[in-house]
Amino acid sequence: MNMEDNIKIMLCEDDENLGMLLREYLQAKGFSAELFPDGEAGYRAFTKQKYDICILDVMMPKKDGFTLAHEIRQSNADVPIIFLTAKQLKEDILEGFKIGADDYITKPFSMEELVFRVEAILRRVRGKKNKESSIYKVGNFTFDTQKQLLSIGEKQTKLTTKENELLALLCSHANEILQRDFALKTIWIDDNYFNARSMDVYITKLRKHLKDDPQIEIINIHGKGYKLIIPDEE
Repeated sequence: MNMEDNIKIMLCEDDENLGMLLREYLQAKGFSAELFPDGEAGYRAFTKQKYDICILDVMMPKKDGFTLAHEIRQSNADVPIIFLTAKQLKEDILEGFKIGADDYITKPFSMEELVFRVEAILRRVRGKKNKESSIYKVGNFTFDTQKQLLSIGEKQTKLTTKENELLALLCSHANEILQRDFALKTIWIDDNYFNARSMDVYITKLRKHLKDDPQIEIINIHGKGYKLIIPDEE
């Protein structure tokens, strides 16, 4: 059975010609792809059907890709999101990562590249689901990587896929240096500038999630990476 079998893709692209080309190419590669011309139509479809991955153009009428992604994230923290953008502004791309994007592709791009990125993300998601449940004790927190839950006392925080993957890597290297390039290639596939900035954003998010236990720290190791500081158990 191929990875593509039964994989359902939501494609939101207001350029009709490009949208139809992308849909036909994805379908030819064995994916089930549905095309929507704007963010509102995409969101209506998302509320009614289950999709395995969302590919969203940033600049769309009625509702732009960032707004749509934010609404998708409010109802589903896990579904992977790829942005298609004609912009190369760092601020725009960082905004996408803050919302919880898994990847972005700058236009113009090759359709082979899009399929490669889709398959890479699906491999990560499938690999995560196939792993046995792993629970870490992080100071006063309990971190369940399978459920993507970080708990302390009665408080539970549902992590996004990226937050979950990054915290799991930090936990597996607790009190050791997590090399920056290793983390980037493991989670983001590529250690380019934009992905490095994205990882910084997620590190900041994790620090906020962990602030309820002052013994826990994620520190920067200049030129090398990060270290999750967890007190030794007595």
